[in-house]
Amino acid sequence: MAGLELRPLSLGEVLDRTFSLYRRHFLLFLGISGIPQLLVLGFNLSRGSIRTSVALNLVVLFLLLIVAGLAYLFAQGGTILAVSELYLGRPTSIAESLRRVWGEIGPLFGVIALNGLAIAGAFLLLIIPGIYVACRLLVCVPAALIERRGPRESLSRSFDLTRDNAGRAFVILIFCVILTYGAQLLFGLPFGVALVSAIKDPAMARFWLAMTEVSSSIATTLVQPILLIATSIFYFDLRVRKEAFDLQLMMNPDASQVPRASSLPSIIS
Repeated sequence: MAGLELRPLSLGEVLDRTFSLYRRHFLLFLGISGIPQLLVLGFNLSRGSIRTSVALNLVVLFLLLIVAGLAYLFAQGGTILAVSELYLGRPTSIAESLRRVWGEIGPLFGVIALNGLAIAGAFLLLIIPGIYVACRLLVCVPAALIERRGPRESLSRSFDLTRDNAGRAFVILIFCVILTYGAQLLFGLPFGVALVSAIKDPAMARFWLAMTEVSSSIATTLVQPILLIATSIFYFDLRVRKEAFDLQLMMNPDASQVPRASSLPSIIS
């Protein structure tokens, strides 16, 4: 299985390669994103059909947050690992990608949690610093999974790689945010209108609410891989530009792990 050409890419080429990879391996990415999302959808639908007390509602909400968090971890980690395998010309599958995430679930949770705290702390300063930090930390998850780094190392690694590239990261983020909200609006608006019109009919209102949940899950499943694929391709592009990653791979094509950079400037240690 031939990998993709490793060379510096323009921003347009990063996005073009994202959609090309998604289209060619649509069922793979759909499965990685959709299987965890089915758990969230099932939990939401069952929760809506049960009458509970206020205390039990809080417990159910807490469980929902756990389920949604795990689904996000598996979808994000599985997609990034699948992209790395395809990018380097190695075969992979839905089951293999999700299985590998299970082995990395602890470090992955730490990276995403620390990433969220860093972005939230920057947003407390002002919106612009928050956006800037989000752009600089865009590739921390690929760095963690592909180079097998810890949470603090991964954030430092992302800051190092995205130096002088925050603008490109910003465009990728904005593009994917627009796609996400557009898909949610496209899939959810008809059912939202029907829900409002059936507000006086409890049975129909519950039906349209369930359909709204289904449409939201479909939109998430379809759009979520785009940002993750783009993030992974952006990560490889930064390594090619800054570390001649293509030459490293040519010199060591049979390596079981992606070569790590020799130095690691730290911004948080």
